[in-house]
Amino acid sequence: MRKFNIIILSVLTLFAIGAAQHAEAQVFKPRLPIYIVNGERMDEERVRAIDPEDIVSNELLPADETTIAKYGQDAANGVILITLRYDSQARFEVDGQETSFSNYIAQRIKWGEMDPIAQVVMSLEVGPDGVAREKEVLESSDRKLLKRIRAALAEAPRWVPAKKDGKGLATEHILRITLPIGSKMPREWAVILR
Repeated sequence: MRKFNIIILSVLTLFAIGAAQHAEAQVFKPRLPIYIVNGERMDEERVRAIDPEDIVSNELLPADETTIAKYGQDAANGVILITLRYDSQARFEVDGQETSFSNYIAQRIKWGEMDPIAQVVMSLEVGPDGVAREKEVLESSDRKLLKRIRAALAEAPRWVPAKKDGKGLATEHILRITLPIGSKMPREWAVILR
């Protein structure tokens, strides 16, 4: 009987530990709302890439029965509806596949291991015709990299422009390139003399 009690106690302990771990996983699971942009569900990363000036309105729907019935169980954490000034967003495609414009440009620039870590950040305008044009250089740590980015930009394929009522619209985007790919700019050091 004592052996049986020990086995039961062990099983109950294991069950309690498993339940506690499951509860802990439930407690720390992020509770994110779902995003609906112009009627389409969109992940948070793509929502963050939207220029705030392109947002006409946004609305937070509560996580109630009506919202869950309309948008599904994922809406249990709420729904954020976003309406943009255009019907479809501008997107950059290569061979029919949507891709990151920054990555596309970075992959076309020859930058050797002996070249310094460099970064360029610029604002672009994608016109109604889909052509990306430099608007303003926001940051540039290397003139050679800036020159190569401008050359790659001139040779890049056209975007699929944003559209409203079937007509192309100009939109703004940020091009951020740090080379070599995967590198991070070193922190700047400041010395304060007193």
